[in-house]
Amino acid sequence: MIEFRLDARSGVATYLQIVQQVEEALRLGTLGVGDQLPTVREAVAELAINPNTVARAYRELERAGLVVARQGRGTFVARGLASASLQHHEELRRRLEEWLADADAAGLDDESVKALVSATLRERLGHPRAA
Repeated sequence: MIEFRLDARSGVATYLQIVQQVEEALRLGTLGVGDQLPTVREAVAELAINPNTVARAYRELERAGLVVARQGRGTFVARGLASASLQHHEELRRRLEEWLADADAAGLDDESVKALVSATLRERLGHPRAA
């Protein structure tokens, strides 16, 4: 089961953080079709947030067709987002861990790493991939 983590300093609305974490788990294959999300009550108890916030996130996920709410039973994953490249994730993660260790050794803090990754992604998305 997914465990939500909220960052009040991120500037991202709480419900959107929940949506993003579910989408990320679907992309990484840690959540799959049929898996149950925490109930609203469980998420509220864990995160100490308003139940309407969790309900809003779940409604957003339902509108996107990613989850389905079953009355009295909970909210379940309806479709995944994992790509065929999932088989490569372990190797890519290992290499990313090495890169992060290099960034740490170079003196980059978390915000600098995020900025570098974001800028690089923006540049890459601005240029078509080589075939």
